[in-house]
Amino acid sequence: MTDAPSPRRLRILHVFRAPLGGLFRHVLDVARGQAERGHAVGIFCDSSTGSSRTVEQFRGLSDLLELGLTRVPMSRYPNATDAAAQWSEIALCRRLKPDVVHCHGSKGGVYGRFPALLSPRRRYVTAYTPHGGSFNYKPGTTEHKLYMGVERLLEGATDSFLFESRFIADRFEAYIGHKPRTAHRVVLNGISDAEFEPIDHTEASFDLLYLGELRSAKGVDTLIEALALLRSRDGISPRILIVGSGPDEAELRQMTVEHGIAEQCVFEPPAPIRKALAKARIMVVPSRAESLPYVILEAAAAAQPLVSTDVGGIGEILGPRHRHRLIKANDPTILADAIGTMLATPEAERRAQATDLAANVRESFRLDSMIDGVIAAYREALQARGLA
Repeated sequence: MTDAPSPRRLRILHVFRAPLGGLFRHVLDVARGQAERGHAVGIFCDSSTGSSRTVEQFRGLSDLLELGLTRVPMSRYPNATDAAAQWSEIALCRRLKPDVVHCHGSKGGVYGRFPALLSPRRRYVTAYTPHGGSFNYKPGTTEHKLYMGVERLLEGATDSFLFESRFIADRFEAYIGHKPRTAHRVVLNGISDAEFEPIDHTEASFDLLYLGELRSAKGVDTLIEALALLRSRDGISPRILIVGSGPDEAELRQMTVEHGIAEQCVFEPPAPIRKALAKARIMVVPSRAESLPYVILEAAAAAQPLVSTDVGGIGEILGPRHRHRLIKANDPTILADAIGTMLATPEAERRAQATDLAANVRESFRLDSMIDGVIAAYREALQARGLA
């Protein structure tokens, strides 16, 4: 009796735009896990976004990227730079000869799948993880119609859809009009065992924490309005640490001045989440739109008390025991009430609630399960195309 042959080593290229936020965290985790399992991995992304922390994160991964790191200028919206970036991706694929091109986000989905649309006999498979992106635009708008048209066109160039939440899988079906016609599965974002270590708040000097990008979709303006309402209506002035960067930073700083709460608010650049969590007792997520946000996963796993809006896949993270705690988005009054209630809750009760949520996250959102699920989907797609 002979042993079954080991699955062959794969050459995997991850294609996305901005090395920021949860999408970037997802790619880093998947790429690292794949490389540690013996696969050859590379990354293709934008060179014009990111921070010093981005450089540090890439440096920490560099020894594992056998297919290298390639960064070229990319624009968030359709732009004249798209043609140059697209050609760079095509040239890179010709040189690297990947088995899998895994596209992340809307722009990555175009760069990675458009060449495949023109190459029906290609010797690689495409995988696509939307991460929200174009699926967060309001139905009926010109942008939504345009982007959904692009998604429908590129569906034919997609060998495997890997949705990181049931929310995005359902939104795809609702907006495109059908389930994906090729292989598809939900592979939930996952986090490592180390991230389940509870945060020590003994040195916390802030009441509240916001951590994320500083742009409209994240609802930081609603948070500022809620804090102003707490001050004027209830006489409560919680100190808040705002950690992040983004296109609306200057406007949001000015907004804290105009609403008379600037002295309560401290802005800091992006930093490791656990370091930020230790500085504040409660995290606030006021988002208008999300997919399956890592910031919630990481905070929940670390037993950080939190207040969050009910958008995207956040309810999937909280699960049936805690979903009722989520609040309506884009409403300063509701957010102010939720923050006030959480501040008034005894610390022991907050901690017990957060510890129970951490147990729920541990059951369903594991890093190894995510990495193995993604690789299994690749192999399924390769077999379907006769390339296994």
